[in-house]
Amino acid sequence: MCLVAGGIGEGIRGKFIVMINAGKHRGGDSFGVWTDGGVLKSEDFSEVGEIPDGRIGLLQCRLAMTGSKEFIQPFFNRLVLVHNGEIYNHRPLRAWLRDRGVAFESDVDSEVILRLIEYLVEGGLGIESAIRKSMELLDGDYAVGLSDGRDIYLFRDPLGIRPLYYSQGGFFASEKKVLWAIGEEAIAVRPGEVVRISRAGVERRKVFELRQVGKTYPSMGVAELALAKTLEPSVRERVGRKTGVLFSGGLDSSVVALLASKYSDVVLYTAGVEGSPDVTWARRVSDALGLPLRERLFDEEDVKEAVAKVIFAIEEPSAMNLAIGLPMYFATKLARADGVKVLLSGGGADELFGGYAKYLRDPSLMEVDLRDLGERNLARDDKIAMLNGVEGRFPFLSLSVVGTALKTPLEFKIGDGTRKLILRRTALRLGLPEWVVKREKKAAQYGSGAQKILERLAKREGLRLREYAECLFSGVFKRG
Repeated sequence: MCLVAGGIGEGIRGKFIVMINAGKHRGGDSFGVWTDGGVLKSEDFSEVGEIPDGRIGLLQCRLAMTGSKEFIQPFFNRLVLVHNGEIYNHRPLRAWLRDRGVAFESDVDSEVILRLIEYLVEGGLGIESAIRKSMELLDGDYAVGLSDGRDIYLFRDPLGIRPLYYSQGGFFASEKKVLWAIGEEAIAVRPGEVVRISRAGVERRKVFELRQVGKTYPSMGVAELALAKTLEPSVRERVGRKTGVLFSGGLDSSVVALLASKYSDVVLYTAGVEGSPDVTWARRVSDALGLPLRERLFDEEDVKEAVAKVIFAIEEPSAMNLAIGLPMYFATKLARADGVKVLLSGGGADELFGGYAKYLRDPSLMEVDLRDLGERNLARDDKIAMLNGVEGRFPFLSLSVVGTALKTPLEFKIGDGTRKLILRRTALRLGLPEWVVKREKKAAQYGSGAQKILERLAKREGLRLREYAECLFSGVFKRG
């Protein structure tokens, strides 16, 4: 996990220094800068003033997760690349490329993206076509800046798990605040599109669509088996040596915890008000699964102290995301204090398998919500976790699990008024207790008790909750 950023313009050195200082909370292990005037890589942030000037450049601040710590981005050869995220199938891709004569300088997963695109370009594809083909082959969460020395190409994974923004002025970064720091406005790179920044301006083009591939599953039994066979390896690929699970005792996080415990030492993390549904259920289910639970119980004073930090992370005056973000902030902070840097989440299951009540009224909203998941939910979760130096990973959002969901008929997801029907049946198949499977979970802001505390704080200020969030945002960012 890290900050990636860069841009095109005269005398970019000064702006790059500001961008590094504004975004280094995303990666404090090292920084690296490539410009057309030179390269600097260092583990000492006091050397940031020595970065080379130029007219085009890419930079990264790294939180080392995969591969040797001594290798620092950007990676460069014919092309230059910075990458935020994880490539879970980097080992088989590396072997496939080596069989075709491709050499590597590191064991870092990010390098595989660069070598793959270079290989495809050498085979005759243009850069944008090579990026599209790479999206079909990469299994991971990624936000990438790529340059051929003239232009910059930006792209995210097809679900938008990792955030990425650009400006009409020709700069880009992992977070809005990094662009705001240099006086630029931030526009989200949409999942599955390529944004090309050149001296002539900015162009964007959709190159990858999430589509239903092949025939739909003919029976519930076949669909259940397919989901189990794709979900289990997706969890296995995403665990670390020590793995946390963001845990509410609900169906989604319980399935993830159950599967993760087969492959890693797992600790469950929950946050909420004493007596709240999420805390109560987390205790019950953790006992049933035989997994340790770490709790961060918060009260009004805790929330009052944390709200500005959460607004800083989510970068928007959203009362809903503030309320959802608070328990995540407390849980990820506790995980980091325990030395846990990988935290699995059940995010995405509702959109894929029909978890929200509104889907009973209008199932077409599932497709809309899946398309908008990146900027609506995932960017928020990424930024909050990164504020505490923790990487959130989402097993339900691997391309294999998403593909399984897209091939599952609607009646297997929502049947007889039951939401997430296939996921519940698959959870039973995997061994989750029936009483856990049947639980109807409250949304995080209500299940944790964060919403009520925020409403009380807002009322004391004579404000509605929406107005309270707007005032916090204006105070943190000095923006209207």
